[in-house]
Amino acid sequence: MRILRAAGRPAMPWSNGGGVTREVAVHPPGACWDTFAWRVSLADVTRDGPYSPLPGVRRILTVADGAGLELTVDGTTRLLTDRCRPFAFPGGAETGSRLLGGPVVNLNVMLREGRADATVERVRGRRVVEPVRRPADGGAEGPEAVLIVAVEGDTRVRTAGEPEVRLARFDAALLAGPDAAPVELRTDGTAALIALSAADPACPEG
Repeated sequence: MRILRAAGRPAMPWSNGGGVTREVAVHPPGACWDTFAWRVSLADVTRDGPYSPLPGVRRILTVADGAGLELTVDGTTRLLTDRCRPFAFPGGAETGSRLLGGPVVNLNVMLREGRADATVERVRGRRVVEPVRRPADGGAEGPEAVLIVAVEGDTRVRTAGEPEVRLARFDAALLAGPDAAPVELRTDGTAALIALSAADPACPEG
């Protein structure tokens, strides 16, 4: 289990000036915008406006702080007022957002179509989180991970035989790799549980 602290994450301003994004985790590690299979980030949104089109990318957006958004995707409007409830939509769609009551913080999961998949779940109380494993027969699936993001309240994680670790708001815990062990998650608020999988890219010949 790797602890990814929110403090010190660099803020990347949007080109349209409507907010900033802070990357939580990316696969492959260190991947840039053009090469990621999946990417999880937190975005501070400070004003209304369009989203940049992201063809070939599926997005899962979860409002983590603030009153919510009115999101319009290819002409269909959706109110996102229930905090910590994920909403998936194609990144290539024409998308605009309107703030419903001031700035918000969005938890964003971006998945390269054909290369990655994910589920996002909100968790309250206690949960034993099992690592996601590669299929026993080898299959076509590649590296897989579970990311826990503390959203509200007091959140703590612990692996067997190790001290409990407290996660401050927007801290994350990443379970990945063949040696990842189950983690006990306890929160008196809400945490986001993101299960991620990525297909191994084809190896070039020659």
